[in-house]
This record gives sequence, structure tokens and C-alpha cells, in this order.
Amino acid sequence: MGARTGRAGRGRGGAPRGDAGRAPYEGPRAVGVVDGRWLVGGRDGRLTAYARADGGLLRWTEERPGGPEWTGPDFFAAPGVTDVSAGQGADGYVHLVARREPGGAAPVDIVHAVQYQTGRPVTEWRSMGNPGRTPERAALVGAPVAAVSASGRVHVFVRNAGGGVCLRREAPDGRWEPWRDLRGGGVRAGMTATATGSGRIELFVPGEGSAMHWSQSAPDGEPERRPNLGVAAAEGSPVVLETAPERMTFYWTDLATDGIVAHRPGSWVIPLGGGPAAGRIAALRTALDGYDCTVLAVRDRAGEISLAAFGTENEGGGVWWSPTGERSAHAPALARDAHGRVVLAFLDEAGGLRVARQSDEAGLVMGRSVPV
Repeated sequence: MGARTGRAGRGRGGAPRGDAGRAPYEGPRAVGVVDGRWLVGGRDGRLTAYARADGGLLRWTEERPGGPEWTGPDFFAAPGVTDVSAGQGADGYVHLVARREPGGAAPVDIVHAVQYQTGRPVTEWRSMGNPGRTPERAALVGAPVAAVSASGRVHVFVRNAGGGVCLRREAPDGRWEPWRDLRGGGVRAGMTATATGSGRIELFVPGEGSAMHWSQSAPDGEPERRPNLGVAAAEGSPVVLETAPERMTFYWTDLATDGIVAHRPGSWVIPLGGGPAAGRIAALRTALDGYDCTVLAVRDRAGEISLAAFGTENEGGGVWWSPTGERSAHAPALARDAHGRVVLAFLDEAGGLRVARQSDEAGLVMGRSVPV
């Protein structure tokens, strides 16, 4: 099933800022996207988008489920934060984890904040410490990623100073367990983590000449090392999606071919074309015309966004990429709104958020994006 853009100049994405009665926004602008799923739906059906700004975090929120109007951006200060990743639990809470460089004599640390409800304030950032035992080793720790189990326990993964993977997670009583070394080696930037429908955590990590995989056999169990994959995934590109109950599909940009590929543990790597992607691939599972489909969105090195839609786990049947005509400064995001429509979000060159929504036409036809 192909994807294509709509012909309408405005589409159904949302209302631009500057509507009558609304003052133009003059605060900090976005300088980068939040890693992980930075476009998420809350328990009330409203979507929220996050981005990084100098000295903090920006957030946009739908005014009502399904839009089209949005509020924001709201700015939340986070001095010294260099990288932010988002993970959402089944309870709708959005957990934000970040790498912070306080400056001066203070060592680099990993920090955590929570947004409990759509549109509500983000809590203060609290330090989780650092697996590096000295300031010199702490400074070598990479950007964190977060995943949340079915019980609501947050799992935070980072590349450690030795090039392996460390984990810190919440205990059943809500306190943080100590940092744990999961080992591994040659870790490159861009690890990705998610929870399955049952709450098991899956972690995929690009490495030097191979990719590493950890997973839990049971929710809240111990992460177990799986066999390495003899593939070369581009830094920052991998994403993992549950494509059948408890079965994950990994997508990434393959360095050997410069194209997008798919892989399910125990099967072959499937080339999808469409590359090379610059930054994280966005992946979404949704129903199109009554069929279970997967939608991918990528940004190429020139900033152009393309979409592909195909039967879930039927990548071998052929994948066709459609340019959207949209340009993005960073990796795009995908989500479904309260009406089940596919929503594409991205940042423009000026650091503003733009949103496009699926039209009412058959298949996956996207309206043109509008500024939020």
C-alpha cells in the first residue's frame, strides 16, 4: 500500500500560530528534536510534541483531541541539558531523561523529569547520577534512552565510558536501583529501546561492525543479551516496532548499502530502499483501509521527508517511498490522533513545529503541513 501527499495547499494539520487574538511566540526556538517518541498521545486523546531548545525543553499540545488547534510552545528550563529522550508508559506518563553538563566542577550526570498528564507542567529535573565513577569517565557517558515497563518502572540505558551499555531502573517501591553494567562493547550513538504490549523491554544498539540486542524474557525481568547481528547500522537511525504480539521488527539505515532495512530476530535482513535516512527513522503501526499496516517516515540528507506504507510484516512484498514535498531540519515523528488519522510532525528551519494529517482519501494521503 503506497503513501502519497495530498493536493490541497493547506490540508488538515492544524491552525497556524498568529491566529486572531493570539500573540506571536517570541521565546526560545527549537534547536533539535527529542529522541524517542517525541510526538505522543495522552490518555485524554490529545497529542503532545517535544523539542530541545537552548537551556531547556519546548512543548506543544493539542487544544482538543484530534485538533486542529494547538497551544504552545511552552518552555521548561533545563540548564546544561545536551540530549533529551522521551519514553511513555501505559499510564500515559511521559518520562524525559537527559544528559546534563552543569559546568564548573560539577560532573556530567543523567537527569529525569516526568509529565503526568497532557498539558500539565513537567516536574523538576532530578539527578540519577552517572555510571562513571570519576569526573573524567562520567564525561564520556553518552545520551540516555528510556523505556517504561507495563508496571510503570522506568528503564534508562546509556553508553558508558568503556563503550558498553549501562542500565538504571526504578525498583518496585519507586526508588532507583544502582547503575548496572550490561557489558557489550564498541557501542555507537543511537541506541533505541521500547516496551512490548506485555511490558517487556527490548534494546537495540548499533555497534562497530555489528549490532547488539538485549531483551527481557518476562516483564520487569533481567535484560538478557541476545546474539549480535552482523550488520552495520548508521548511528542514530534504528527504531524498533512491535509488529505482532511480542514480536519486534527493527528498522535502520544500513551503512553497507545506504538504504533502509528491516529485520526480525531469527529471519533475514530485508532491504527496503528509500535511503539514506539522516537521523532516526519514524515508525508507526496503524490500520489503513481496514488493513494492518506499517508506516515509515525518513528525512534524507537534503532534508526531504519521504513516507512508505505497507502491510505489517510484509516488507518482502515491496515497499514504495513517496516524497512528501516537506523539508525538515531534523528527524520527523509519526503518531495517530484521537480520530485514528496518521499525523506527521517535524521542525522547520526556523525551529518551529509543523504538522500534517492524513486526509479522508483511500490509502495514506497526507495533507500539506501547517505551522503550529
